[in-house]
Amino acid sequence: MPNTPLPTTHYPLPTADTEAFSIRAHAKVNIFLKITGHRNGYHTLLSRFMRVEKLYDTIRFVPAECDTLTIEGTPEVPRESNTIYRAWVALNEATGDLDLLDFFYHHKIVVEKRIPAQAGLGGGSSDAGAFLRLVHRVCDLKLSLDELAAVGARIGADVPFFVHDVPSANVSGFGEIVEPFDETPLDLEIFTPPVACDTAAVYRTFKERFLPHIAPEEFRGWERRSSRELLEEIADPRRLNDLYPAALLRCPDLEKYAGEGWFFSGSGSSFFRLRP
Repeated sequence: MPNTPLPTTHYPLPTADTEAFSIRAHAKVNIFLKITGHRNGYHTLLSRFMRVEKLYDTIRFVPAECDTLTIEGTPEVPRESNTIYRAWVALNEATGDLDLLDFFYHHKIVVEKRIPAQAGLGGGSSDAGAFLRLVHRVCDLKLSLDELAAVGARIGADVPFFVHDVPSANVSGFGEIVEPFDETPLDLEIFTPPVACDTAAVYRTFKERFLPHIAPEEFRGWERRSSRELLEEIADPRRLNDLYPAALLRCPDLEKYAGEGWFFSGSGSSFFRLRP
């Protein structure tokens, strides 16, 4: 789309608890995550993402007079590093200067965090994806779902999945290819140990130690199998998630939290299992 400013629009000021100005940003787990290659400085992958229905952040647009985009609820994250801020910047670039929309001069963004950070659950990416969906709805942006997902891809590889907002999907390429997978969502139990896994460091370790040994024929057809079948029949978290061995090298303390029947999500540090 041309980078032309959008016209200034006046929006009604809702009460703070108006449902239309609130959205849930759900966590995800990776039922499986296989690295398929490395191009242009980034890893390509094939993964099954599953939304975690009972674990989510909440994002609200709350009436307030603001001089600039204001985000509350994540004080430990500098504004320029916040995925919501980065999503706002990417949306500016895609649609025109949202500073000219007076909505964010009259509303602040309030985040209620429940998803832990550096845990492999996609908390930051989910916040960005949910923010894009909420802005799209509230400000009536003239973007298709695919265009909105493309904006999300500028922020991070996981964001397009959260923009599409489906319970389960096969995700491939650099994360930009999201294909919904028709299955009944699983009831999952999540455990996040007190170990922070740096995503970039885990991927670097994978590239250095494991990338030369990837074997795509070993997981051919997994994208057609149900998540329950994969967890019950393959069962080995090291086979299901290529990043798990790399995470164990970067964060050896993970080993003492790994229990039988538990699987590893993303670059960690969270484990998940089918709820007994």
